[in-house]
Amino acid sequence: MSESLFGSVHLGYIVIETNRFADWHRFGRDAIGLHADQLSRHAMRFRLDDHECRFLLRRGDAEDVTALGWEIDDHESFDRIIARVRDRGVPVTEGTVEEAALRGVERLLRFPGPKGIDQEIFTRARVAEAPLVMSNTGFVTGAAGLGHVAITSTEPHKLRGYYDTVFDARLSDYIDETISGVKLKIRFLRVNERHHSVAIAAVRGLPVNPIRTRIQHLNIQVAELDDMTRSYQRVRELGFDMALGVGQHTNDRELSYYAVTPSGFEWEVGWNPIVVDESTWEPTTHQGISIWGHTPVGQTIVGKLAQFKAAAMSLRHPEQTVPALSGGGIADD
Repeated sequence: MSESLFGSVHLGYIVIETNRFADWHRFGRDAIGLHADQLSRHAMRFRLDDHECRFLLRRGDAEDVTALGWEIDDHESFDRIIARVRDRGVPVTEGTVEEAALRGVERLLRFPGPKGIDQEIFTRARVAEAPLVMSNTGFVTGAAGLGHVAITSTEPHKLRGYYDTVFDARLSDYIDETISGVKLKIRFLRVNERHHSVAIAAVRGLPVNPIRTRIQHLNIQVAELDDMTRSYQRVRELGFDMALGVGQHTNDRELSYYAVTPSGFEWEVGWNPIVVDESTWEPTTHQGISIWGHTPVGQTIVGKLAQFKAAAMSLRHPEQTVPALSGGGIADD
């Protein structure tokens, strides 16, 4: 059996820490169109398929993503990941029964990840008994996993090295983009058939991070084009901020928009990205993130100043990495 874990790893759930439960309930259920379960005043979940939990919201001050949960196909692959982590001297913690229940999984193990985002792995998700109640016809998950996360970093090589070391992630492609005079390079990593489960954006030539939150955005994929357009209308009608209007990406060809969540990071709703053919795929570099559209919406001077402040603050606080799992960093440009 191949030692590679590629294809047996899938983004399973995302944990968010927030005190804005009422806003998140309106955003997730009423605007995006997810199934919402209010478990207590300290915990809420969103569903979009038969899994009990795809997004877990816990009460706290971070207003950010605090953990990524990765579903592993089998116990052999699960044990191989744990061996890789422990053999490099990185601590692995078993989640409590309560933590596993909140995430809708039977058992989970946790270890440190880049930028303070815990990485959690599990082998079996619990299937919900109650039927879905949501405003969309469906979402694309399955072998492709939940969707993807995009992370801004001052240490992009170490982030890529981390996901290569832990999950045997493969490079899909790059995008070079200039926004407001700032040059960005974005790396797209896949761990299964989805074009990317992790995107890593870095400012070229400057060790700064203009984003306050640990992730820049997360993505989910709707099954039908009408699901995307209707959710876009609901986001606008309910008064939530829109970051980028509808557009189409250059590399994965996904049609999408970006809304601003109550916690400040962005939420991309996309439709119909390409599926990577492993027999023919070759990484390439694209110029610009969009073929058309994705026009910034409602950006203000105050918002730009907040980005400059975040960038300045990032110079004073080194980015959290996990050197033992970063493989020395991958020099890819």
